[in-house]
Amino acid sequence: MRKLFGTDGIRGVANVYPMTIEIAMQVGRAIAFIVKDKAKGHRIVIGKDTRQSCYMLENALAAGICSMGVDVLLVGPLPTPGIAFITTSMRADAGVVISASHNPFQDNGIKIFSSDGFKLPDEVEADIEDLIFSQKMAALRPVADEVGKAARIDDAKGRYIVFLKNAFPKKYTLDDFHIVLDCAHGATYGVAPHVFEELGATVTTLGVNPDGKNINDGCGALHPELMAEKVKALGADIGLALDGDGDRLIVSDERGEIVDGDHIMAICAQELLKQRKLKKKTLVATVMSNMGLEEAMQDMGGRMVRTGVGDRYVVERMRKKGYSFGGEQSGHLVFLDHITTGDGILAGLQLLAIMKKRKKPLSELATIMESFPQVLKNVRMSTRVPIETIPNFLKTVEKLEQKLGKNGRILVRPSGTEPVIRVMVEGRDNVEINAIADELCELIRFADRS
Repeated sequence: MRKLFGTDGIRGVANVYPMTIEIAMQVGRAIAFIVKDKAKGHRIVIGKDTRQSCYMLENALAAGICSMGVDVLLVGPLPTPGIAFITTSMRADAGVVISASHNPFQDNGIKIFSSDGFKLPDEVEADIEDLIFSQKMAALRPVADEVGKAARIDDAKGRYIVFLKNAFPKKYTLDDFHIVLDCAHGATYGVAPHVFEELGATVTTLGVNPDGKNINDGCGALHPELMAEKVKALGADIGLALDGDGDRLIVSDERGEIVDGDHIMAICAQELLKQRKLKKKTLVATVMSNMGLEEAMQDMGGRMVRTGVGDRYVVERMRKKGYSFGGEQSGHLVFLDHITTGDGILAGLQLLAIMKKRKKPLSELATIMESFPQVLKNVRMSTRVPIETIPNFLKTVEKLEQKLGKNGRILVRPSGTEPVIRVMVEGRDNVEINAIADELCELIRFADRS
């Protein structure tokens, strides 16, 4: 059983276990312990989003790292992929992100990158938990000049902006684009507008005034409606909505229609196939991606493989099998030829480059795939219950899957963070899939009441 780490680091309400300064300090000590050897000169990067609670957690992490004799490089508010980039660019031993991503401001989290810019594998996270709860580090306290120190990297944003601009084809500019850009009052507010403006675009910004409490509040990738309405009202060419830590992207076409991660993946995968840059002609997606994406990949001469939910599992499959592109319906898009993790700004640049090259509006490009009707329902329970213990549930799922056949699928999974079971049904007939979802949800509710 994991004690701290979930599918994407440690996350919870700030100043409530496990997101306390005491745990943050111990996490800092454990990371430093793992990266440190007999040689001197170890460094760990710490970055954050715009939540008010980031200040206390940043100081606790830095104190823990320094107390183990490792130096800290503070970069301030910077998108999660920017911290991965700075970690590798600075040849640091690890990078730590203080962010709860798309969660509301009262939450916070800790994500860790290794020196190669990839998120830590499960076994290393387990080692960190063991170090914290076994008290193995208690007696290890460097003294005198062996204690670590902290320094601030003032030009981290500038370095990351240059990296992003270099990921956009040099033969193109964005001079003829009007972009509505929603930064969710999060970590991208000081980076994303500069990237698109310096490439020549006219940029109308939303969500660029963080106050520590308004991150993701009715804006950004979780609430792209405001961005889409602005695109339509201004007659802009495209809308880009990022989440609080900048690792996911949801888009609006010029008509104000939302374009999700599945459609963006289909557009980008087609272009990569044409350029022979989609390694093994394979797109990596998760079990949540629409069957329409799978069908579109087959139609264009490629294929799609699925992983569990979470961009880290997408990346793990890509690295293990030698694939180059993947992502999630929610907007995590990973261009492994450019960067080691999901990057919303970089994904937006890749999409704009395709629009520029093909001279077509996004609404036309998005017709590359047709989404199957999909319904997702959440059932909150009084306590966590394994789905295999619910009477007749698995047999019912099997029977309903046979009814759907090749034209649909059912996915039932428990939440990793709360007593909720998520039921997703996909198929050709909207009425049928809603009826199936309702039947399964009622079985779960009945078991909870019993």
